[in-house]
Amino acid sequence: MKDIIILFATCCFWLISSCPASAAERVGWLEDARIIPGDLLIKSKIDTGAKTSSLNCSNCKIFLDLDGQRWVHFSVTDVNGRTMLFEKKVLRMAAIKRHFGETQLRPVIQLGLCLGGVYKLTNVNLIDRSGFKYPLLIGREFLRQTHVVDPGKTFISTPACE
Repeated sequence: MKDIIILFATCCFWLISSCPASAAERVGWLEDARIIPGDLLIKSKIDTGAKTSSLNCSNCKIFLDLDGQRWVHFSVTDVNGRTMLFEKKVLRMAAIKRHFGETQLRPVIQLGLCLGGVYKLTNVNLIDRSGFKYPLLIGREFLRQTHVVDPGKTFISTPACE
């Protein structure tokens, strides 16, 4: 009987581990991510409670181009102290409800992120997160269908995108 239980458990494990969900990239609640272009390594907090991702930026200035389209100029500093300047088209202005009740308008851009072995273009809102320990917060939109979060682990993946 004991052998049958072991065989049954082994078969169940094999079935579960071979299903499509197990092909998802496993990440902890803290991870290193890369911003592409620029290959900037950023310490990140994985937040399944946030819909979109948020990135710490400095010198964030919104301006209009000749066609009246909103763009944003900003800089990002990576873990090695390397700073890169970006200019991105503003997709929209997001009204973000803060934890203490007030609403804040933030520019949303599209940015390439690499987390583990997965690269995606994703929507990111820009904000001064200098008061936070982790400059990048990665939300559900990025994680959906490609990542599984292990909340008991940290730094279990390495950004390795081509």
